[in-house]
Amino acid sequence: MKKKDLKFFEDLLHEQLRELLHQADNTVSGMTEQKENFPDPTDRASLESDRNFLLRIRDREHKLIKKIKKALERIDNGTFGICESCGEEISIERLKARPVTTQCIECKTKEEAFEKALGL
Repeated sequence: MKKKDLKFFEDLLHEQLRELLHQADNTVSGMTEQKENFPDPTDRASLESDRNFLLRIRDREHKLIKKIKKALERIDNGTFGICESCGEEISIERLKARPVTTQCIECKTKEEAFEKALGL
């Protein structure tokens, strides 16, 4: 992969990481500042439902943060853009769509078909 492409993905991943960490900080501060006491049980249930939804989103984002950090490590050690299944280069288009990917589209398609066949 060309150095300018690696720089593009490194910058993109760093920006995504900054944004996700900023959102996580806002969630934590927002939840610690909220001290509502609703006399109506329905209002309280609605608030709890919203909080649970937000926490599920943040959990998914936490997993994405881990993937971004691993992708940045792969950039540093020279394995970014190489499929971990077949060893071939992952297309730039695929990396632009999903920069944290570790597999080329062919290997990922085979893996998903295998999982579907097993009912996973």
